[in-house]
Formats: sequence, C-alpha cells, structure tokens
Amino acid sequence: MADKRDYYEVLGVEKSADDAAIKKAFRQLAKKYHPDMNPGDKEAEQKFKEVQEAYAVLSDSEKRRQYDQFGHSAFDGSTGAGGFDFSGMDMGDIFSDLFGDFFGGGRRSSDNGPRKGANLRASVRITFEESISGCEKELEIVLKDECKTCHGSGAKPGTNPQTCTKCGGKGKVMYSQQSLFGMVQNVQTCPECNGTGKVIKEKCSDCRGSGYIASKKRIKVTIPPGIDNGQSVRIRDKGEPGRNGGPRGDLLVEVMVTRHPIFQRQDIDIYSTAPISYAQAALGGEVRINTVDGDVLYDVKAGTQTDTRIRLKGKGVPSLRNKSIRGDHYVTLVVQVPTGLNEAAKEALRKFDAETGNSLKSNAPKTEKPRKKSFKEKIKESFEDL
Repeated sequence: MADKRDYYEVLGVEKSADDAAIKKAFRQLAKKYHPDMNPGDKEAEQKFKEVQEAYAVLSDSEKRRQYDQFGHSAFDGSTGAGGFDFSGMDMGDIFSDLFGDFFGGGRRSSDNGPRKGANLRASVRITFEESISGCEKELEIVLKDECKTCHGSGAKPGTNPQTCTKCGGKGKVMYSQQSLFGMVQNVQTCPECNGTGKVIKEKCSDCRGSGYIASKKRIKVTIPPGIDNGQSVRIRDKGEPGRNGGPRGDLLVEVMVTRHPIFQRQDIDIYSTAPISYAQAALGGEVRINTVDGDVLYDVKAGTQTDTRIRLKGKGVPSLRNKSIRGDHYVTLVVQVPTGLNEAAKEALRKFDAETGNSLKSNAPKTEKPRKKSFKEKIKESFEDL
C-alpha cells in the first residue's frame, strides 16, 4: 500500500474536512478527470479512479474512521479490520448528481410528485406609441383544459388508473451498470408509466388517456407602459397543465415594437430631428416639435446653429421599474436652407447679407490696384502727348 497516495491528499482537503467539503472536492475533481472529458488520456483516467476510490472511503463514516486509524492497510485485510470491497458500492446518487449537473440535466425530483406544467410562448406586435402609453391586446392560443368526461384521470368512465407494476407506483426504477469499480446502481424514469406511477388500462375516448382537451382560447394581454422591443409579458397559470396535481405553467408573450419613422429609442430616452426655417434660426421664436405626447411649442434662441440639440424633459419613455420616472426627448434642430427663391426674395437676401457685413460682392474676384508711375514715366508721357 506504500504506492498509494493519501486519500485526503488525493481530494485536496484537510483531515478535519466535513462531509460537505469532501463531496464538493470530489465533484470538482471527478468532472476534471472524467474520461469523457479526457478521451484517450490514460493519466486522467487513472486520476479519475483514484479520486473515486478516495471519495468512496472518506464519504463513509465507518470506512473513514478505519482509514484514519490504520491508513490504506485498513482495507487489505492485514489489520483485521475486515477489508473493503469497492465492487459493492452504491454511488448512484452522487453520480446522478454529478453528471446531471455536468451534462445540463441537473438532479431530478421525484418523477411521480407534483410538477409544474411547461410554459407556453406567443408574440404580439404593437406600435411605438403603444409601447410608450401601454395598451391591451387579445391573443388566440391553444390551451389544454381538464377533460370533463374523465375529470383529468385519462381513464374511461367507470374505471381508474392502476398502480404501475414495474415501478410500484414510484415513477422511477433502479438499474445496475458496470463502472470502474464494479456494478453501480442508478435511477431512471419508469418507461412503463413515464414517471406518473400509474398505468391506464382503458383510456378515455374523448381525451385518449391524456386527461386534457385542447381548444382555442382568447386571452387578454395587458402591455405595460415603457415596454421595449423583445421584452416579454408573463401571464400566470395560462401555460401547460401540471402533472400529478402540480400547477399550470405560464404564458410568456414576447412584444415586438414597430419601428417609428421619426422617433428612435435608447433605454428610456427618445431621439429625433426637427427642421426649422432660416429665419427662425436667425431671429429665434417658437417652433412646433412633434413628441409622443403630441406637438409642443419650443422657444428657439436667436442665432441657433444647425445640429443644435435641445432637451424636452420628461417627454421620453416611462420606466418599467419605477412608474414615477420618465426619460427625456432629445431633438436635433436642422436649419433648412431656402430653395426656389424668386427675384424679390433673392434681392431681400442680398440686402440682408449687405446689412450684416457679408455682401455678396465680397465674393467677386478682386482687381489689381494700378501701379504707381515713376517721375520719369510721367515726363515721358507728357512729351508723347505734344
């Protein structure tokens, strides 16, 4: 036994570790070294066996006491402690827990106990304005209700479901499987009754043994103010029926918001652009701006430049989390340059340009100033004129 590593060292725990710490260490190492995650790696396979053996001893209070007293020799028969046969271990529970988490299934509760029904999904399209103010929509969906003929039992009237003989009404069966240390017992859903614990010999002719009848129903959906594209509204107890007395699932309605031609939303704020005339930008004054609450008047300052952004406080989107909070509306003002001017308008603009010191003539090409003539040139020109 001298070639074996200390079991506490194998799991990486102290000798004073409690059962929870030992189990946690085993789960982490078993996932790390499992052969399915290390195909063809002999070293990982050997470590996996080593981890299993260490956990099998340290998770058992009596075996752990023997190991603490005698070490590895406690299980080879040399101490009179009786030895330890690994082939008889039942690690089904720990492996079900381990590999259920590992492969995404998780541990399953008792299959024949009450279970909540599955959720249903639907979608509804609303306008941008409806997403701001909230609205009510009506959907048509297929829902299952308890069969009135058999009252949900699935059995023909006058008969009753029988206890499953394969699982004895437990809804699950135990089976043995060869493992690295011999036979290991595992648990699975009973294939005979599908986990219900009951078998229907004579099925109801109306629901065909399901216990439920499907029919179209019209459901009203209240869309809260401020909902965004892609978010969902949950309607309780409008999903699939539960099993074995469990509650119904929920209906999840995904909201799709139609794109608006003017407004754009970012979180709880709204953004848009608004045109203003050249005269309004220069002189200032009231301009009409479109918002989700209707048109509002805004006093533009004189000399406003194009692409100036203004803020309309409280004209944005209501917060879903806090009804007293509402975002803002940011508007980019774009100055419109006039086109198609008649001659009178053009002349007025020329006068305006001249009055502001920006005469259109200033854009004309400049002529060179005449060079100043010398005294000799002036004398020569006088004689030429005689």
